[in-house]
This record gives sequence, C-alpha cells and structure tokens, in this order.
Amino acid sequence: MPAHLPRRDVVHAEAGACPICGGVLRQVGEDVTEILDYVPGRFEVIRHVSPAFSCRTCESMVQAPMPALPIMRGQPGAGLLAHVLVSKYCDHLPLYRQSGIYARDGVRLERATLADWVGQIAGLLRPLVDAVERHVLAAERLHADDTPVPVLAPGTGKTKTGRLRAYLRDERPHGEREPPAVLYRYSPDRKGEHPRAHLASFTGFLQADGYAGFGPLYAENAGRPAAVEVACWAHVRRKFHDVHLATASPLAAEALERIGALFAIEREIGSKPPDGRRRARQDRAGPLIVELATFMDAAVTKISGKSELASAIRYARSRWAALTRCIDDGRLDMNNNAAERAIRPITLGRKNWIFAGSDAGGERAAAIYTLVETAKPNGLDPEAYLRDVLGRIAEHPVNRIGELLPWSFVPCPISPA
Repeated sequence: MPAHLPRRDVVHAEAGACPICGGVLRQVGEDVTEILDYVPGRFEVIRHVSPAFSCRTCESMVQAPMPALPIMRGQPGAGLLAHVLVSKYCDHLPLYRQSGIYARDGVRLERATLADWVGQIAGLLRPLVDAVERHVLAAERLHADDTPVPVLAPGTGKTKTGRLRAYLRDERPHGEREPPAVLYRYSPDRKGEHPRAHLASFTGFLQADGYAGFGPLYAENAGRPAAVEVACWAHVRRKFHDVHLATASPLAAEALERIGALFAIEREIGSKPPDGRRRARQDRAGPLIVELATFMDAAVTKISGKSELASAIRYARSRWAALTRCIDDGRLDMNNNAAERAIRPITLGRKNWIFAGSDAGGERAAAIYTLVETAKPNGLDPEAYLRDVLGRIAEHPVNRIGELLPWSFVPCPISPA
C-alpha cells in the first residue's frame, strides 16, 4: 500500500472474557490486513486490526475474524470498487483513463487490474441483477430499445457489432407504486433470437420500435400467451420529419401537423390517472386518428410508391393496431421515449470507452448498468449504493438478496472511525 496515504484503523476485538472458562483475556499479538479504499475525493488505507488474546486461566487463544472482503486480489475496499464501477458506467471514464488519474494521486492501479476487479464484482453482483430481471419481467408493461456496441472480435484485431438492450419497467406515470427498474442485456449480434430469449417469459404489453425480431413474441406459441405489441408515435413522427426536412413536402408537413395535435392532447392529459387518460384519448384523440388514417390512405395514392414519404406512410399504417392501442388503454404511452432515455447512458459511454473488449465485457457492462440505472430512479446515489452493497454482499444470505435491491435498500449505519 502506498506509504503516503492516510491510515484508518478498524479494530475487531472479541469480548473481554474467555469463551471457554470465563477467565480474563490478555492481548498477545494482533493481525493486520490493509485495504486500499476510496472515500469521495481521496484514497485511504483501512487497517483492519484483529487483536489476539490468551486466557490467563486456561491459555485458550481468542481472536475475532477479519471481515469478508468483496474480492481478495489487490485487497480493494468496497468504496474503491464502487468508485471504479461508477466512474466507468455512470461517468463514462474508461479504465485506462482512471488508471492515469489514480497515478497522479500516487496510487498505481494498472488497467488490467481494474478490469479484473470489474469482472469479479460483476459476478459477485449477479444475484442482485437476476433479482432485478425477475422484477422487470413480472411487469404488465415494458419499454424496450437497443443500441449498437463495438466489440473486439477474438483473434482478428477488428471489432464486430454487438447490441446492448434495455427493458424498462416504470409504472410511476400511471400512479402505481411498483418500483421502477431497467434491465440491460447484451447480445453478440442483432439476431432476433436474443431478445426473444430475454423476453421468453413476458406476456404483457411491449412498447418498442418496429424491430422485426420481436415479431414472434406477438404470436401465441405452443400454448404460450403472446406479448401485446404497442408501437411508438415518436418513431412515426420522426420518419415524416426526415422526409419534410429533405423534400419540404406539403403532405409530410400536414402529417406532422396532425401527429403534433395528438401529442398536444397527450401533454395536457399526461398527469391524469389511467381512466382519465383513456376517456380523454377516446373523446379527443380518437376522432383525430381516424382522420389521420384517411389522410394517409389518400396521400399514398398521390405519390410514387418508391418515395420516402410512401415508406413513412406504409410504416405507420402497417402498425396501426399497435399505434392506436393506447386509445383504449390509459396505462399505455403514446411513445417509447422512456426506453430511449434508458439507452442514452450507453450511447454517452460508447463515445468514451469506444468498444467493449469481449462478449464477456458486454455481459459485465449490462449487469453493472442494470444496477446503476435502477438505483437512480429509486432515489439512490449509485456510488453510495454500490459502496454499501459491496461491503455486505459477500456475507449476505442469498435467500434475503431482496433486501439489497435499490427499492428496498436501507444503508448500514456508518461506524465511527
């Protein structure tokens, strides 16, 4: 441990009487384990001191056990591990850049060491991630989105394109009390088999873009109930917006105006409870949607079938049932913006860490993002949350893992130094 860092002693002492005969104990030595830790703004070394005692009467030896550490290699403390994770996955600092920052503080931590710690911690936190997954997939409604992630292809020196997918459960806008959570999953390519495997047990409403890989989820299979597709009006609007920017088409402009009227109604009624939203949509948005369908069907006959405007109309009309499902169900949203917001941290991070080192690295990233991005909407500081969890999880009973989930989490009291 660097000699210049401040030290803080934590003494683990047994009671003052011999557990065998009740005699008086005398200290005959001590064991010390030094842990490199991080508190906001600085490094410190924690000296875990375990005095050894001998009974004056029966000569029995007594010594308190050392606390369990999250990982042994390098003996990092929970605070340092949490700081490394949040710096990478929340503040978008690649490990090599963190290594350089720490070196300026006189603490040498190689990138390979940090990567090894991240891998071990992702495994240690897996029971928590699995518990978040169960909670997310038990929802009646999910938002889904994905983004490409460059990944090093083994033995080639080149990158391939993997995907990180977000599955968001957030029922707060509908006045329900189930805690929000977002599950991230990695897949090595864009094949539909991956999201279908992720959502194999899900049978609720799935709001996503028009990705064809979701298609089989919407069909009953071997008696398995189907998920219900809910499409996104923001995607529809974006297509007409792109056409209007490129061509200044009056038809595209009119489509945008009509769709904008739907969003204006939604802004007015967004804070209403589900039944109130349903009634308002049926009364006000329903007639506008009928008129919009008539407009699109007429417009497509006046333009080239190969035009981008015709493509935008076909995109909307081929998903009309999924787009209009929200009219009769106030629990559903008109757009998938919530999932796009859940993907944004990954797109920001990708600009800094450029690529994942392997498929295993993609899996680790998905696990850590799940906990970091679920902590935020539950009102937790991700670093403080992970610091506390990592200090406990090694000895925490697996059958009580729910106590460490972000929405049930109660921080441990801070012991005096």
